[in-house]
Amino acid sequence: MRVDVITLGCSKNLVDSEKLLKQFEAEGYTVRHDPNQIDADIVVINTCGFIGDAQEESIEMILNCCELKKQGVIKGLYVMGCLSQKFGKELQVEIPEVDKYYGKFNWTNLLQDLRSKWHTELENRRFITTPSHYAYLKISEGCDRRCSYCAIPLMTGGYRSRNQEDIIDEAKYLISQGVKEIQLIAQDLTYYGVDKSGVSTIADLTKRLSDLDGLEWIRLHYGYPNDFPMDLLQVMRERDNVCNYMDLALQHISNPVLERMHRNITAEQTRDLLAKIRQEVPGIHLRTTFMVGFPGETEDDYAQLVDFVKDMRFERMGAFAYSEVEGTYSARHFKDDVDEETKQLRLSKLMRIQQNIAADINQNKTGKVFKTIIDRIEGDYYVGRTEFDSPDVDPEMLIKADRELSIGDFYDVRVTDAMDFDLYGVVENN
Repeated sequence: MRVDVITLGCSKNLVDSEKLLKQFEAEGYTVRHDPNQIDADIVVINTCGFIGDAQEESIEMILNCCELKKQGVIKGLYVMGCLSQKFGKELQVEIPEVDKYYGKFNWTNLLQDLRSKWHTELENRRFITTPSHYAYLKISEGCDRRCSYCAIPLMTGGYRSRNQEDIIDEAKYLISQGVKEIQLIAQDLTYYGVDKSGVSTIADLTKRLSDLDGLEWIRLHYGYPNDFPMDLLQVMRERDNVCNYMDLALQHISNPVLERMHRNITAEQTRDLLAKIRQEVPGIHLRTTFMVGFPGETEDDYAQLVDFVKDMRFERMGAFAYSEVEGTYSARHFKDDVDEETKQLRLSKLMRIQQNIAADINQNKTGKVFKTIIDRIEGDYYVGRTEFDSPDVDPEMLIKADRELSIGDFYDVRVTDAMDFDLYGVVENN
């Protein structure tokens, strides 16, 4: 039997899919992870339900697979993940062609429903779908933050830290499979351990991971600015294999907006935190995300955000327009009063500003040498990343090599030219 698991949404979903694929493989299935050429007896769609666009993408994929099932291409169709966690009952009524819906956590029953065995001894094992030299490692489930616009806690429940020994065991397995770079992920990475001990233990976990032989890079994703664990900065500064990179979503800088967002931090505290991070970890690259058009966002609120982005000069920045999500506090209590045209204008302006900042930062790297991992070959170029670049979302290094390079290996690369979001370089002869 052939099974194709299709992953939509974030890298946390991808980890769930990889664990499911490993279980299928252990039961003798031929496994695939390809949404572009669906050709399998069984298809499992791991859905995203974060915002409206993601929900629409998931529903469209379900409907497409229902049509393939009708044509006889697919024998069994199963749906799991955030969308079916939130709207499972409604989906069963609206799209009954799906054989069964599972939520965010009960998808482990799928193998049993297919009269196969779930292997508990493989719970920390994965079928890696990323390039073999890097992988994502999820350290927790759920979220205890109650940001007013976010439905994640409604779908995933409260924060639940994984046992450190399980995380270390999974990391050792990934290394044994050739993984050299781990992207550490969670809905809120910096909250790790608080649910168990009352204090964050992310610094201790990161140190333990950095001691593992064969792990050359550890990258930290999705931190939260409120109650940031400052001891993590010392680990980043002192451990060579902990990348000087932090993904820290800030969302806004206007105090009135931050208060309505329930972010539990002020503009002043945010500025102090960023100054401290940059002081403690010189050269760190900060990635952040902002939201425009949140209910009640005035021209003055937006102007503060624009000035903040100009002042802080974030090395990496993304932004998106507010989209009302059913069930959230903001949907229930605030009117979505910023019109769509204004949202898009504000978003475009903010990203144009960041484009210029990113271009300037990249230009300043010209002539410098960076340790670079090679991800793939694309046309005439080898494509790689520095420690400041996460897969899929950050700039890449395009290398015109005069010799053969090995995918997944590290090289010292000198930057010869820079574009807004990409670098060009040559390998140093050493």
